[in-house]
Amino acid sequence: MAEVGLLAPDARVELIEGEIIDMAPIRANHSSVVSDLARLFIKAVEDSARVHIQGAVRLDRASEPQPDIALLVPREDRYRHTQPSPADVLLIIEVSDSTLRYDRDVKIPLYARHGIPEVWIVDLQHGELRFYRSPEGGRYLEQSVTKEPGITAMSALPGVEVDLSGLL
Repeated sequence: MAEVGLLAPDARVELIEGEIIDMAPIRANHSSVVSDLARLFIKAVEDSARVHIQGAVRLDRASEPQPDIALLVPREDRYRHTQPSPADVLLIIEVSDSTLRYDRDVKIPLYARHGIPEVWIVDLQHGELRFYRSPEGGRYLEQSVTKEPGITAMSALPGVEVDLSGLL
């Protein structure tokens, strides 16, 4: 929408089920955790995935959320001409400072309906990491939570682990 002049190029919004949603301001703690995650994932995945930081993912014509981190299938064009689609996504991470209810109740079901294989919510308010895996029928069959994340595997990248100790 910014490309055709409907929104300012720097507008902090995302398209969710046909609605333009204002995104919460990025606070220092949120920004720091996103930076830490980006650094950890870039090291962990090397060339097995592309780390997409606060970029849009086009789920369909009506939904183009902007997760904090998305791990994508590597492509030769490096996504220069099109936004990633659900088939390109290996993992989405939402860092939630003040948006837990929205992330959990709106975005998680949206990701499940589009078959995103795995989603994590880093809940900064409660000091928890929430995992959602195995989408089926518009919901995630596997859900878990931890207050002490350590070495963590990703279902879509067998053999790749990231050490999340100290993240929270």
